Amino acid sequence: MCGRFCLTTALDQLLPRLGGRLPAQLERHYAPRTLIQPGEPVLALRQEHGLLASALMLWGLLPEWARDPLNAPRPFNARSETVAEKASFRGAWRHRRCLLPADGFLEKGWLIRRLDRQPFWLAGLWDRWIGPDGSELESCCVLTTSPNALVQPLHQRMPVLLPDGLEQAWLAPADGAGLRALQPLLSGWDPSGWEAVPPPRSREQLSFFG
Repeated sequence: MCGRFCLTTALDQLLPRLGGRLPAQLERHYAPRTLIQPGEPVLALRQEHGLLASALMLWGLLPEWARDPLNAPRPFNARSETVAEKASFRGAWRHRRCLLPADGFLEKGWLIRRLDRQPFWLAGLWDRWIGPDGSELESCCVLTTSPNALVQPLHQRMPVLLPDGLEQAWLAPADGAGLRALQPLLSGWDPSGWEAVPPPRSREQLSFFG
């Protein structure tokens, strides 16, 4: 499961992962965040019309076919094992995969992060809902998988993390053999080089956790 994560990396360090730039409006308003929760806007990298671009989306997927956006379920996670079968996810799985930059995620108060404190990619899906009046809402969810040895004591699920260097392959629309080639990326990731930091107890730690 992934219900909270953080992105505290400075923009100049983050930009190389995002293609070197952000849309002007996003760049002006970017700020490090120690706690990001479902229902909040998140930064995402996607491919559309053959081009990689960053966008701000709401965390909680609203499928393009939803009739009632106010009452429709808004899942913030999707199980990778069944993502190709579920109506809410299968279209996005084929054509609208995305990546969310993060530098930590939380499970039961524990902060899971890389030992080198570098950012990483949460693998996700996105969709665009268009209302009868032409209004648009872009939203996303995080894919989850079985936990590795680091996360298993804390939760029965963990986010799918995409290794650096595979961004283009992950974001490109695919079907059939292309989707099957992505399946190995949905399995648990190697916990070496990662740490689980206990829940905060000091005032200084509390400020970091939000």
